Amino acid sequence: MLDIQHLTKCYGEKKAVDDLSLHIEKGEIYGFIGHNGAGKTTTLRSAVGIQSFDSGEIFINGISIKTNPLAAKTVLAYIPDNPDLYDFMSGVKYLNFIADIFGVPASVRAERIKRYADLFELTNDLSQPIFAYSHGMKQKLAIISAWLHAPKLIVMDEPFVGLDPKASHTLKGMMREVCDEGGAIFFSTHVLEVAEKLCDKVAIIKAGKLIRSGTMEEVRGDASLEQVFLDSEGAE
Repeated sequence: MLDIQHLTKCYGEKKAVDDLSLHIEKGEIYGFIGHNGAGKTTTLRSAVGIQSFDSGEIFINGISIKTNPLAAKTVLAYIPDNPDLYDFMSGVKYLNFIADIFGVPASVRAERIKRYADLFELTNDLSQPIFAYSHGMKQKLAIISAWLHAPKLIVMDEPFVGLDPKASHTLKGMMREVCDEGGAIFFSTHVLEVAEKLCDKVAIIKAGKLIRSGTMEEVRGDASLEQVFLDSEGAE
């Protein structure tokens, strides 16, 4: 579903991502962890085609994000770590705007908006302007907008930040549902307990280089994911 091959991205002389390769299969929730500045966001932004990269190739469901970005983007959704929404719109106008972009039929979008807004207890706030939303409400709206066109791949950067426990639980269920239906999830997180319980596979990145990846059992071994991460951060 997502095939990252030898991705390299430089900012001046600094290699933010250094020859990174990852493969996320259909049905997988894949966690991506690393300290601040390790290269997680650069990788995610490159994967969804909103940031150029210096070398390597990225395929979304077999489609090159580099040579055919529009086709690749029709089957994915991306939620950044700080969703930049159109504050002048109401919540429902924003969702309909996103649905228009992806060509979601009116009857289908109405059902999906109702379903996900109800799940996140946001239904009564959809008529309000987004500038009046709290950070958590904006995060919920961004999540709903990402799910509207039923993407095959959902890429998220720290999606649980700002969500209350109930909303976090709802999102976890939605992520698993996507994968059960043949899609895939690739997300970064600093909440290692969430990654350990939720992910099928996990990758650890340090200073732009992939240092561990595989199933949770392969990466974790007999230790906790937190201990493995701390040990990897301390390693030279």
